[in-house]
Amino acid sequence: MDFRQAQAVCIPAIHLHMTAATMQVTQKDFEKAQEQLKLLKKDPGNETKLKLYALFKQATEGPCNSPKPGMLDFVKKAKWDAWNSLGNLSQDNARQKYTELVSSLLSAESASQKEDASPEEGRHDGYETIIVTTKNNITKIMFNRPDRKNAINHKMYREIIKALEEAGKDDSTIAVITGKGDYYSSGNDLNNFTNIQPGEMKKMASDGALLLKEFVGHFIDFPKPLIAVVNGPAIGICVTVLGLCDIVYASDRATFHSPFSQLGQSPEGCSSYLFPKIMGLAKANEMLLFNKKLTAAEACAQGLVTEVFPERTFQKEVWARLEAYASLPKNSLAVSKQLLRSAEKEKLHEVNSKECEVLKERWISDECINAIVSFFQKKSKL
Repeated sequence: MDFRQAQAVCIPAIHLHMTAATMQVTQKDFEKAQEQLKLLKKDPGNETKLKLYALFKQATEGPCNSPKPGMLDFVKKAKWDAWNSLGNLSQDNARQKYTELVSSLLSAESASQKEDASPEEGRHDGYETIIVTTKNNITKIMFNRPDRKNAINHKMYREIIKALEEAGKDDSTIAVITGKGDYYSSGNDLNNFTNIQPGEMKKMASDGALLLKEFVGHFIDFPKPLIAVVNGPAIGICVTVLGLCDIVYASDRATFHSPFSQLGQSPEGCSSYLFPKIMGLAKANEMLLFNKKLTAAEACAQGLVTEVFPERTFQKEVWARLEAYASLPKNSLAVSKQLLRSAEKEKLHEVNSKECEVLKERWISDECINAIVSFFQKKSKL
């Protein structure tokens, strides 16, 4: 992949600081950095790719000189905004910043590879966006995109589905879902909606609805106790499927937000059925219709969260409990879980199908498209 021409839609403000002491790089150094960039094994993320694109254009052509693209051309608009935000930064300084950024990316990847050379005990192979481990009769599924606040892209959806399938069949007693870094998960990666041509919108919506239906279906059908360990803010799909988990433990710094109407969308994860049952219709309406963000204490009071722990002792206290749960008779837990779920399982699949059908229509609506465009516009001004 040529990161110099990378496509993305997250539009970060690019702040560049130069000092008189900064040594200017030569044209040869700049060209070497372009070659080194091709050696990166992992995608550095949309924000970084936008910075690289903007700096490359500024270094080779000077200040932005192309006409502003239309609002619905997400990719070109994002790239134009990134380049234009550099203003009158000199070509020499742009080359300097480009070279420094490439160097930092290579250093970070090298450090990460050294860390991965000594994998965590019990770690499963074959995953990139999540970390899956099995130890002490617990299979842990950890969202692993901390630089993107653990936002779920298409690959991550598929890897979580695969991990749940494997965890349902392995020798573990319970399964745990948590996040790496400060966030539990910021929900659906809105970049899933970008790089789509107008003629492909219906296919995108149909494919997305099928993937979401399969994803939620695996939570409905999971045969063992499934416990969410919410280590930080949770948004969207990762909030709604909490109703399908058997226990939800949260740090006191966690928040719970489902901004569906704000994005021109509608509830998913069986939340349109489960949230009114869990917290009552009036409270569910505040969350699902009017985008109310709950604190951990509020979510616990309303029944979405089982218990809240102080951040400083969260991991220690929760994992002590989980290890105790995992020592209980495995088959007894599985049979009991399935009894509890069996009365509702057919209804939950019916709700899941309906929610996905409605979302499919929402995703191709002008209202939803305009809301997402507005989201990226606001983000570009941050």
